[in-house]
Amino acid sequence: MIVCRSLFRADRVLKLTNSCSALKPVVHVQGYGTCDILNYKFKMTDRKDKHHQGERSKKLKHINLAWRPVNTQATSYQECSSEDGKIKSEDEVIMSNSSSSISDSNTRNAAEVTEAVAEITDSILSSSGMDDIGDGRVSKGKSVISTEKHSISVEVGASLFRFIEGKGGSTRKQIEEEMGVSIIIPSSKKEDSLIIEGFSIESVTQASARIQTIIDQAVKSPSLNYSHFISLPLAIHPDLVDKLIMFQNSILECDDPCLEKNAASGSNVDDNQKLDKGPDVAVELKVDTDKEHVQVNITNVPVVSYAPKVSSTLSDMRIDKSIFIKPKTFHLTVLMLKLWNKERVAAAAKVLQSVSSKVMETLENRPVSIRLRGLDCMRGSLAKARVVYAPVEEIGSEDRLLRVCQVIIDAFVDAGLVLEKDAKNKLKLHATVMNTSHRKRVRWSSKREFDYFDARSIFKQFGSEEWGEYVIREAHLSQRFVFDNNGYYHCCASIPFPEKMQVD
Repeated sequence: MIVCRSLFRADRVLKLTNSCSALKPVVHVQGYGTCDILNYKFKMTDRKDKHHQGERSKKLKHINLAWRPVNTQATSYQECSSEDGKIKSEDEVIMSNSSSSISDSNTRNAAEVTEAVAEITDSILSSSGMDDIGDGRVSKGKSVISTEKHSISVEVGASLFRFIEGKGGSTRKQIEEEMGVSIIIPSSKKEDSLIIEGFSIESVTQASARIQTIIDQAVKSPSLNYSHFISLPLAIHPDLVDKLIMFQNSILECDDPCLEKNAASGSNVDDNQKLDKGPDVAVELKVDTDKEHVQVNITNVPVVSYAPKVSSTLSDMRIDKSIFIKPKTFHLTVLMLKLWNKERVAAAAKVLQSVSSKVMETLENRPVSIRLRGLDCMRGSLAKARVVYAPVEEIGSEDRLLRVCQVIIDAFVDAGLVLEKDAKNKLKLHATVMNTSHRKRVRWSSKREFDYFDARSIFKQFGSEEWGEYVIREAHLSQRFVFDNNGYYHCCASIPFPEKMQVD
């Protein structure tokens, strides 16, 4: 590319020399390495000077350009000099009838052309220490810059693309500018991989490492939700689902559910009746006709006290349908997971299936059943509850279910699929019935308050509820926010629990 551009410039300069009669180009360049350039060979026909009519005119008959490669290796003056000290070359300009002197104007033109050609030659030879331009690479010293693009596909996960993109694409632009690469993020949410393109392997590798750092920070951040969890389904029992539906309907269909009345203050109706018994006008008016003014006697105005307003609506208690657990998703949670790409989901499914035999062994090949009784509050007080659940009791008090859950947890921790803080949590089996984290919020609201609801009335009515006894039949790797046709969370993998006693 550099040679072509240089030749183009040389050709443009030479076109300006139509009026030149002679040119002796620079042929020998000292102090440079070997480089193929082009030599210009001129052949000019006879030129006759005309001195008549008081002026001298010049006429250039014809110019032929011959392009030949020349070797620019260092050459001593002794080798290329003749006895008279003039430089000789087979590529000298051959001129016929050159006995007449060159005019001053032609000499200036020739000098300009010679200087331009020398300038182009110097530019070619000195640009980037060029040695080889034939294979699409430019070599300078030991570094090699390739014009070919390198690319790499990075498994990220659709849920993490927003962290790499950054606000307004700022994070991605910063990486592209600093590393000199292009990052291609797919628009489809079903794609998990992005592509990094660059002109060097080093820049692509550095960009990949930078993206991995962003992923590690995002995974530990609460901004990334848990995507999967290990669950013990309870919604497979139809009678339990029916009880949950009745529980929700009894609260949501009544605008004033099981509220504790303040008998001492009475009702609003009684207060109104008491007020109706008093005089219609409790103010004595005296009219002075002479002064045309009304005088008011307030000594006989009775003092009325009103009972405090009792909170009697669901909105006052901050209760709505969205904070109830969907009956068809009722379950026990064993372990929460962040699986942000297909590779990690596949690894988690493999881990769960690998512990199937050990689960059976821990359960001693016998079914395990639980009892759900009453309600309890996990976070906050009853007046400001956040999570309400039904406590779990293992029938038989052998703790086989807890041991099985620990076997599953240990397998996922060993596989590196559990966050460090989650691995340290102590397991507490519970069946959640209400949770404020499920509440539907107004999207335009920027203020996020501490969320809670008043559960005192609910506990008064359902605090001793008998939910029943149920067999745990299987364990699932469940995907959050995605549901199967039966209404339960999408099952990525599952292992069975024994349902019947095995007789040897």
